[in-house]
Amino acid sequence: MRRLKAIGVLIAAGVLAAACGTSSSSTPSSGPSGVLTIDNETGGVWTCEFNPFNLTDLPQSFGPVYEPLAFVNTLQSGKATPWLATSWTWSNGNKTLTFTIRNGVKFTNGDPLTAADVAFTFDLMKKFPTLDVNSVWSVLSSVTQTGPYQVVMTFKTAAVPYFYYIADQVGIVDQAIWSKIANPVTYPDLNPVGTGAFTTGSKDCTPENIKYLANRHYWMPGEPKIGTVNYPAFLTNDTANTYLANGQAQWGSQFIPSIKSFYLSRSLDNHYWFPPVANVSIFINLQSSSAPVLQNVAVRQAMAYAINRPKASTIGEYGYEPASNQAGIVTPTFSSWLDTSQAAGYGNNYTYDPAKAISILTAAGFRKGSNGIFVSPSGQPLSFTLLNNGGFSDWVAAVATIQADLKAVGIAITPVNLAATTYETDLYTGKYELGYDAETGGPTPYFELRQWLYSGNSAPIGTPAGSNWERYSNPATDALLNDYLATTNAATQHAIVDQLQKVMLTDVPVIPITEEVDWYQYSTSSFTGWPTQGDPYAQPAIYNYPDWGQTLLHLAPLK
Repeated sequence: MRRLKAIGVLIAAGVLAAACGTSSSSTPSSGPSGVLTIDNETGGVWTCEFNPFNLTDLPQSFGPVYEPLAFVNTLQSGKATPWLATSWTWSNGNKTLTFTIRNGVKFTNGDPLTAADVAFTFDLMKKFPTLDVNSVWSVLSSVTQTGPYQVVMTFKTAAVPYFYYIADQVGIVDQAIWSKIANPVTYPDLNPVGTGAFTTGSKDCTPENIKYLANRHYWMPGEPKIGTVNYPAFLTNDTANTYLANGQAQWGSQFIPSIKSFYLSRSLDNHYWFPPVANVSIFINLQSSSAPVLQNVAVRQAMAYAINRPKASTIGEYGYEPASNQAGIVTPTFSSWLDTSQAAGYGNNYTYDPAKAISILTAAGFRKGSNGIFVSPSGQPLSFTLLNNGGFSDWVAAVATIQADLKAVGIAITPVNLAATTYETDLYTGKYELGYDAETGGPTPYFELRQWLYSGNSAPIGTPAGSNWERYSNPATDALLNDYLATTNAATQHAIVDQLQKVMLTDVPVIPITEEVDWYQYSTSSFTGWPTQGDPYAQPAIYNYPDWGQTLLHLAPLK
């Protein structure tokens, strides 16, 4: 489960412009109606917890229930539109950001939204750093309410690119509720109180399904148009895909083998679109106590050369997710950022070369044991477990090809395919050796690179990390990432991203395997207003937050 050369202020007569582009803003006489069913295989059942600061819970609440200050569209070069804020301005050399908060918005318990709630939300993340999943307080110095509807954010340095994390990636909570919560880190938030277009909670949720009901007192006139959204849980792709293909759901977000014959052929109303946005990668635990040899860069470089990324793409993803490059630049979405000349010095971006992998290990003093597996000079075998989501059949198949590739050069991999909740917990807390997963990315390649490489995003083993799950730390790299924030000059930003690509090529802290596309299937039989390649008003996959809240504001039942 995501975008920013320059942010402009767009105000649309006090309503959210982004949410009114493809559907009428007038209220139907009957109010919200229709039942939309979502089909997104997560590999686990629902916990019915909706904490907007918890990486496991927030995809189920952020967007439809909790809302951000603004919406930043990754697919439209970081275009920003108002949400809970009506406007914003930069000043003081781009070190001060002032938001005007929308007047007239209420939380679903009737409490009015004010600037105090916004300031409290950010201060809560400062008080409890685990809640600060994008490390916004690494660049913020203060967040102050200056009136009932104005918030001033002061930064340690110029930080315009961080607008994405500040405005788009933080759900605003009710101070009256959250100020009474002793430990918001572990708070399950069973009955979330947000400002969003939909409500849900323990009475509407079971392990098998989350039901979202239209907030009939929502602040935006005429929205939402949908009355009920059902979000059933699926443990495997196969069951989810059959459910979707049979017409039991209208909005899908998972891998479907042979999608044309399995899904498109069932109905002329069935469609799909898979825009590439980030990478599916092998995360290498650089602080693993059971596999300290992973700290040896030669091992990581050898693995990167040994993996046949096109094969993982073809066999695991049917080619729908293209092979990645070691620099981590998603193409064609961000092709203009890829430094091809630099990558040429690293085997053309670590093009599959098993002989090169073996030569790197041999030169570093590794020798093959009697079982064909390399052993370090201190006697540690290159034998690792690889954490994976067992419910994702495409990831399981892709990892099987990676396992075979690495075995061929003398590196043993044992996949550990777990249920989603256990898998996520183990990955975030560093309880793994190798892990297969994807970050969310953002409006430019910088955002995914920051998620991978910024030490402030990580955490000690045993504590959940917001990103940087491999626990990479390099002060020089941190400085580069922060330098990017201090400039709005496109040429300077590109030069910094070039240097970050070199970090990926030399240090290999993460091995991108396939490009993470937005898995997105939709049916036009019952609803209109879907995001399309011609109208990419939001990232279209359900698991993109807060984007899926935008999509629900665009959709309307067919009469």
